[in-house]
Amino acid sequence: MTENTFPVYTADAIVTFYRAEVLTGQEAKNFNKSDLIPVPKPESIQTLYMRVLHLLYRFRPELHSMVPLLVNIANPQYHEATLAITSVFLLMRQFLPICLVHDFALSDLLVPKKQKTLTILSAVMNYLHFRKQRMGADRDQLQALNKGISEAQKKIETLNTIPPEQQAEADELAASLSELQTASQHKFHEVNMRNERVAERKTKNAEKTQKLIVESPEELKSQMERMRENVKTIKCTIVSALEKQASSHTDLCRVAELTAQYEKKQKELKNLCSEEGQLKRTLVMKLDKESKLNIRRQKKKDIKEQHVQEVLGEYNHIHQKREEMADKIQEISSETQQLKAKIQSLRDVCSQETKKAQALYDTLSTSMDAMHRRSDMQTANLKQVLGKMSASLKK
Repeated sequence: MTENTFPVYTADAIVTFYRAEVLTGQEAKNFNKSDLIPVPKPESIQTLYMRVLHLLYRFRPELHSMVPLLVNIANPQYHEATLAITSVFLLMRQFLPICLVHDFALSDLLVPKKQKTLTILSAVMNYLHFRKQRMGADRDQLQALNKGISEAQKKIETLNTIPPEQQAEADELAASLSELQTASQHKFHEVNMRNERVAERKTKNAEKTQKLIVESPEELKSQMERMRENVKTIKCTIVSALEKQASSHTDLCRVAELTAQYEKKQKELKNLCSEEGQLKRTLVMKLDKESKLNIRRQKKKDIKEQHVQEVLGEYNHIHQKREEMADKIQEISSETQQLKAKIQSLRDVCSQETKKAQALYDTLSTSMDAMHRRSDMQTANLKQVLGKMSASLKK
């Protein structure tokens, strides 16, 4: 054997490992150190190899002794012992190179030697240790990935579901915003109506002011003309003067009344302007509050979207790792399929060799039968000759 790249364990360590990890039931209880040293027992070693193949490839021990149905063999029960040994040998010869053992021979099954058997069992034990560690790591990694995927799905579901307290706050904000918009529209409508009324009053006041400014000189001119016309007579003058005095007094009262009304309208206009300014300030404050609410909601929405993106990024990373693990599993499955194909090919080769052996056996059997018949004929002839000779001697 070449130099080993794995440790060769003691017989005690090997017995302890195979009893705990490979063998089960009575086989584990009956397997002990005497099966390995000083001289390995072929039956125990063969059983141990069958259990290793069963553990790795799910190839049950009873399958080694089964003759394929497609092979036409007379008296197949005569071949069960050799068929089982041949099957174990072929499968172990395929498996052991994985364990860095390349010189496995049929004698290692039929007449195993101590050091070679301990080396082979140590190589298989080293491989099973490595396989168990990798399967544990892969199982832990798969569980971690599944746990991460489950947590990510829960986070996504949580993010897509608005909590009750936030839902109540959102509903309250929406109701406040709707109420604010309704109040703003109502205030806009009132302000527009008041502006229209103020504009109408301004127009009326301007018309009245223009009328006061325009109508008074014309009326004074007509009165002067009437005074000139009636100046000729004293009576007419006195009457006209009295009439002018009455008219002037009435006009003065009217002007004072209009002036007071004008000042009152100016005061109302000033109050309306002040109220309009206050409404504008209130509207600006409400619009500012609405803008702040929108900014706050947009900020919360951006934070939520950012969180969702982060969770989706983690989910994509976990999904990528899961795909890589799936590729590894697919690769192992492919290797397993290739190994099964090789096993099937070896079975076919074994079947062909069995056919050839059967044909040779039939030929030998026929030859032996012919030889037995010739021997029987020669014996009969010899008996006849001997009988004739004894009869002649008696005479």
